[in-house]
Amino acid sequence: VQLQASGGGLVQAGESLRLSCAASESIYTFDVINWHRQGPGKQRELVAEFTSGGRASYPDSVTGRFAFSTDVAKNTVYLKMNRLKAEDTAVYYCSAHQRGRTYWGQGTQVTVSS
Repeated sequence: VQLQASGGGLVQAGESLRLSCAASESIYTFDVINWHRQGPGKQRELVAEFTSGGRASYPDSVTGRFAFSTDVAKNTVYLKMNRLKAEDTAVYYCSAHQRGRTYWGQGTQVTVSS
């Protein structure tokens, strides 16, 4: 399984970005798909979780601003990030769980200037 994350960039506070994570196989084969981030000097944290049952959940820090979506035909999941803040600056990673294994994509840098 390969995951390819993209879509990061430099934006101003208050703007939006959409990250993409393209999988090498159908996203229906995954039990859970997650987005994580790791800011400078911080531990990696989970920012979005999407289960095979179709439920998305988010931590309080991004609830109401971040939204997970999928394009099954493209084997791709997205993270739409709205009203970005300086503290959202981080490297963002996608991961997927399948039959007891976890696969990671490479990170994509998001930098929010205030």
